[in-house]
Amino acid sequence: MTGGPTGALPAEVDVVVVGAGAAGMSAALRAASHGLETVLLEKSEYFGGSTARSGGGVWIPDNYALRAAGESDGIEAAKTYLDAIVGDVVPKVRRDTYLERGPEVMDFIRDHSPVRFRWVPEYADYQPEQPGGRARGRSVEPDPIDGRIIGEELTRLHPQYTKAPANMVVLQRDFRKISLGLRTLGGPITMLRVLLRRTLAGLRRQRLFGMGNAIAIGLRKALMDAGVPVLHEAELSELVLSEGRVVGVKVLRDGTEHVVRARRGVVIGSGGFERNLEMREKYQPKPTSVDWTTGSQFNTGGGISAGITAGAEVALMDDSWWGPTIPLPSGPWFCLAERNLPGSIIVNQAGKRYMNEALPYVEATHKIYEGEATGVGHVPSWMVIDTRYRNRYLFAGLFPRQPFPGRWFKHGTIKRASTLAGLAEEIGVPASALEATVERFNGFARSGVDEDFGR
Repeated sequence: MTGGPTGALPAEVDVVVVGAGAAGMSAALRAASHGLETVLLEKSEYFGGSTARSGGGVWIPDNYALRAAGESDGIEAAKTYLDAIVGDVVPKVRRDTYLERGPEVMDFIRDHSPVRFRWVPEYADYQPEQPGGRARGRSVEPDPIDGRIIGEELTRLHPQYTKAPANMVVLQRDFRKISLGLRTLGGPITMLRVLLRRTLAGLRRQRLFGMGNAIAIGLRKALMDAGVPVLHEAELSELVLSEGRVVGVKVLRDGTEHVVRARRGVVIGSGGFERNLEMREKYQPKPTSVDWTTGSQFNTGGGISAGITAGAEVALMDDSWWGPTIPLPSGPWFCLAERNLPGSIIVNQAGKRYMNEALPYVEATHKIYEGEATGVGHVPSWMVIDTRYRNRYLFAGLFPRQPFPGRWFKHGTIKRASTLAGLAEEIGVPASALEATVERFNGFARSGVDEDFGR
């Protein structure tokens, strides 16, 4: 625990912001920069939210970091790209506004906080083959930041879903090489570079944080400098309305309901509803479970529910920032690079492949649910790997050649057998189908062309 909620709730301010992730902290910082009295209310005892748990990648074309690296191609190609991959699911005015004003947001964060971004080399757009897509990528990530700049407030940083050793900062540009494990020289060399970074930070008595943590810490420092209070354990319960206008919030704190009125406005920057089973079952495809998500335990949809009750419109509630996960005993593992490495395939309960395993994580989950909608069981799916794969690559936080923990077998996450028929029996799929699937895919591997799914 990090201690009490700190600070009394004000009766009235200019702007009330709900949620201490990157969205909420950025909004509060912007309001304060205009001289508005602002308070940020956070449900949990932590700041950072989903941002602190993320890889910290930001896709905002033509920002200062891309321009500095000579990698900006303006926004017209990006508009073409979003037109192609999003279309009218999101109104064009919103898509274009995002692209046109996004660089301005990045400039503001740079000018008002210690957060600094740089281009992630060769991290392609998720669908670079689409019109306007860029194979060299438009993603940027934050530079590592020393957590000591926020003092004791660092104890309130939202925990990541998997804990890394102190100062073990792996950047996105590092991860692409490290994920290849022992397959290339780049993997071990990059890992040595990460270890050197950690050693140097220790000698300097730094506490370095990267990825989403760096964004969260930098924004928290900015709020401290701007004098914006962040009040914890203040859970939004309702929006206060007057003549159809939102004029404040009701929050629960220490079992008591409080009202904080807003002279100028309320900004809801709180999280999603991945931890709310009732909302998942109401809005999203089946099957579903709160046990599959790597999202924050505090994301139970309170801000969304308050908005709906107040009459706000919602959209895209049936979709999500999806990603396949591996159900480890300690909790789900976000299955990212594991899926697209040689020597592996994913099969459904019929023992057949049903997608390009290297699809972006959101699209991969769409494929899983497409199968469920047609009655073909894709949940659960099984990732089939061989010994050569295991000896070469990282897997769910394990180094190459590192044995699977016994508890993973006991939990049922991992099954093994010396033959495909034996493995099929272990995972409950037809042996003939699994054997035929592997034989067909091996043929694609030899020819270099996946005729079924274009992997």
